[in-house]
Amino acid sequence: MSGNIDVTVENQLVRFVAAEPIDGEAVVEHLQGQRVGKMVIKALRRPRATLVIDTEGRITVHGTHRIEAARDAAKELLLRLGKDDTGLKTEYGPIIASFYFNTPIKVQSITGSLGAGEGRYDDRLDCGIIHDERHDLVLHIWENGRCVVTDGRHPKMVAMAAVYWQSKFKELGISSF
Repeated sequence: MSGNIDVTVENQLVRFVAAEPIDGEAVVEHLQGQRVGKMVIKALRRPRATLVIDTEGRITVHGTHRIEAARDAAKELLLRLGKDDTGLKTEYGPIIASFYFNTPIKVQSITGSLGAGEGRYDDRLDCGIIHDERHDLVLHIWENGRCVVTDGRHPKMVAMAAVYWQSKFKELGISSF
C-alpha cells in the first residue's frame, strides 16, 4: 500500500526444492499426477494449488497468493509421497498484483518512450502496456484506472511503481490526477 493506492497480490509463483528430488513418475503412479511433456502436474484441492514437478524434481506452486499456502501445498505433496519435508528450500518467483489509479487513464496515449519504460497500446486487450525498466515489471492499464502488474518481485516495488506512474501520467496529461 502506498498513498491512496492499495496493491493486492493476486498470485505468487514459488518453487520448492526438497532435500531429495521429487520423482515425477511416483507422482503419476501414486497420486494420479498428469505427465505433460517432461513435467508432471498435480492439482490439489486442499490446499487449493497446482503443483508442477520439473525434470530436476523441484516443485513449482501455482494458484496461491500466500507463501504459507504454497509451502503447505508442497508439504502435502511430500507427505502423500511418504517423504519428509525437513530441509525444504523456498525460491521466490514473480508476483501478479493489481491496483486502481482511481481515475480514468487515456490508455491509447501510453505509447513510445515514457522515461522509465516503453509503452504501447494493445488493441486486443484494450489496454496500455508499459515495460517499466525502473521497477523491472510490466503494467497493464485499462481506461477505468485498473492496473494489473506482471513480473513484479515484491508488493512494495509494485506500490512504488504505482506512485511513480501516477505522477508521470499527470505530468504527461494522460490522467486527471
